[in-house]
Amino acid sequence: MHEVFKKIKKHRVIAVLEIDSLENVTPVCETLLSSGISVIELALRTEVAQKATEQIIKNFPQIIVGLGTVLNEDQVKFAIDSGVSFAVAPGCNPKIIDLAKKNNLLFSPGICSPTDIEISLDYGCNVLKFFPAENSGGIKYLNSINNPYKHLNLNYIPLGGINISNVKKYLDSNLILAVGGSWLAPKHLINSKKWKLISSNCKEINNLIL
Repeated sequence: MHEVFKKIKKHRVIAVLEIDSLENVTPVCETLLSSGISVIELALRTEVAQKATEQIIKNFPQIIVGLGTVLNEDQVKFAIDSGVSFAVAPGCNPKIIDLAKKNNLLFSPGICSPTDIEISLDYGCNVLKFFPAENSGGIKYLNSINNPYKHLNLNYIPLGGINISNVKKYLDSNLILAVGGSWLAPKHLINSKKWKLISSNCKEINNLIL
């Protein structure tokens, strides 16, 4: 397993962020760090996402920064140029996986079927994003589709429909590298600057992990 993924596995949770305003970059990162969260996946779904990525990498070297919603070649190239530690996608696009691999970008394609898993394996990917986790059938479904590949020791990052009430069943599985926590600092809390509530969410999951 790659050293970056080993570090992420120790943290057990990845805060998934969607940032609309650059003025929120510093306070949300400071809030996450002070509340015990130091791995993020920044979704490329807003106009300022790329600039926010650059700011975080420059000003918060203690954060392991990944990019999410990587859908096209330009976004892969940005991920490479920006120096993020990893990137993930919601789906399994061979063209995007190939470009990432050729440029040594640590990449986790999205899977929700055995076909997705086998496409990912063709490109040497062994840490995969399970999306949408809950709507696809949750950890029970993941166990089922992973069963033919157990001997390959794949790891997964589940995201979608996970929250504090159901996260433990994922964390208890040895298939899970880390859980994608989109509920920790959702966009509406960031935009309304609810830093105390975000901090509370982060501390709650850390208490569960510990």
